[in-house]
Amino acid sequence: MSNINLIIEERPASIGNFLVGRLLPFREKRTVGPFAFIDHMGPAALSDHENLDVGPHPHIGLSTLTYLFEGNIIHRDSLGTEVEIVPGQVNWMTAGSGIVHSERTPERLRTSDKKLHGLQIWVALPKHLEQMEPSFSHTNENELPVWQEGGITIKLIAGEAFGKKSPVPVHSPLYFLELKSTVRQKVTLGSGLYGESGLYILDGSIETEGHTFEPRQLMVAKDSSLCEFTINENTTVYIFGGEPFAEPRHIYWNFVATSAERIEEAKERWLRQEFPKIEGETGFVPLPEQHHNFNIKNKP
Repeated sequence: MSNINLIIEERPASIGNFLVGRLLPFREKRTVGPFAFIDHMGPAALSDHENLDVGPHPHIGLSTLTYLFEGNIIHRDSLGTEVEIVPGQVNWMTAGSGIVHSERTPERLRTSDKKLHGLQIWVALPKHLEQMEPSFSHTNENELPVWQEGGITIKLIAGEAFGKKSPVPVHSPLYFLELKSTVRQKVTLGSGLYGESGLYILDGSIETEGHTFEPRQLMVAKDSSLCEFTINENTTVYIFGGEPFAEPRHIYWNFVATSAERIEEAKERWLRQEFPKIEGETGFVPLPEQHHNFNIKNKP
């Protein structure tokens, strides 16, 4: 198993205040705030000869956020970064004008059984920062704001919400929150959220508008100020969103841009291997011969 890349797909359906559907991008709702792509990775049980090996590949025009529930990943990039990601940490890489990175199972774990489970997220950059210098930030779990609301434990993984701010260096108004509850209770978050908002169920279930929703379901609120639901016992959910951008976004493979021309330039740069290299890495992920090009248009 050399490449793990699981995306849960469901058609969107309007249920009261929510659209229910797949992980991003939706067929009818391409972005939630600046969030352009969410990939649910695993849960995967890997044997002693199975490892994660995503070789060097490029990005432009976005930030990537890796957040693990189980397992370990070695991140290497063309800035010279080499860091091991463990559960609870936030790996935040801003591609800007262009960066190359790889993701692999750590050497010490490559001959033993292991598990891997997490979320990999793309956050589009504001138009004026699409060509910024690439950067990398790694935040430990104990640096993230955590607080209690009733019987709910809330962690602010990235962005700003409820008067709190994560140290992850985001580039536009957004939030990415974890909510854990051991008891059944009503949740009202509207006053602390802004822009567009989505909710992803990792474990347990929630209820809203007379319907019950379970793991691997992503719900998009029509109005973040009306984000209310009942969270059942032993449930973990993730809430993400923020201010959407006015300009449309194009996505091709690992590239995000407001300009189709910039996407074409990135494709040519990768074909000619003109992106920066990762020290110590050989080989690379080739440009797909055919890959769907999403034209993302944000609705006001």
